[in-house]
Amino acid sequence: MRILGVLLLGFIPCAFYARELYTMLAQPLLESLPLGGQMIATEVATPFFIPMKVAMMAAFLITLPHTLYQLWAFIAPGLYSNEKRLVFPLVFVSSALFFFGMAFSFFGALPLVFEFITQFAPEGVAVMTDISKYLDFVLTMFIAFGISFEAPVFVVVLVRIGVVSVRKLEEVRSYVLVGAFVISAVITPPDVVSQFMLAVPLYLLFEVGILAARFLSKPTPISENQQPAGNDKME
Repeated sequence: MRILGVLLLGFIPCAFYARELYTMLAQPLLESLPLGGQMIATEVATPFFIPMKVAMMAAFLITLPHTLYQLWAFIAPGLYSNEKRLVFPLVFVSSALFFFGMAFSFFGALPLVFEFITQFAPEGVAVMTDISKYLDFVLTMFIAFGISFEAPVFVVVLVRIGVVSVRKLEEVRSYVLVGAFVISAVITPPDVVSQFMLAVPLYLLFEVGILAARFLSKPTPISENQQPAGNDKME
């Protein structure tokens, strides 16, 4: 309820600038279209609902730190004291990496992808993309890159909680490299440019996660007398 309430508060001001937000979001494609190319709306209500969806997406991004904090606060009572100290750093780093992933997609990947795709349009074919299809495509790219940029956080968390060791991660580097290309081939459009633009950063961020996990102190062993943070006063 708290997440939804804050999201609604963030949506209200974004809704007033919904048209401007969509125009900004469409710039990577508009700049790549040939002379005379344009975007179209094939349904009656699409010109209204699509900008509203963009406004909701903007509100989600603005309130993302609050959302992540609420998710961590939900599971915090079941964590030990040394684990709870990771909450705020993880919320900050997770939010920043997700934003970086979206920014990399918007400023780096999308212009190259659209330039690559429009160059292959046959002679005499007018490139006119439906605005709803464009939004679905961009959202897929944003989510794919945003989650992929969380790789260092996933690696550090797995090492900190003892699920896997740094040595084991170093041993599976080759498998992770292949897996990065497989993942990018599944969740990105069927073009080489977008697959490389996702697979290469994904693997490099995996290496960053290994480096960060190596330099972080190892978690202290839990003694028999230790209890979760939420149960410190039970005795």
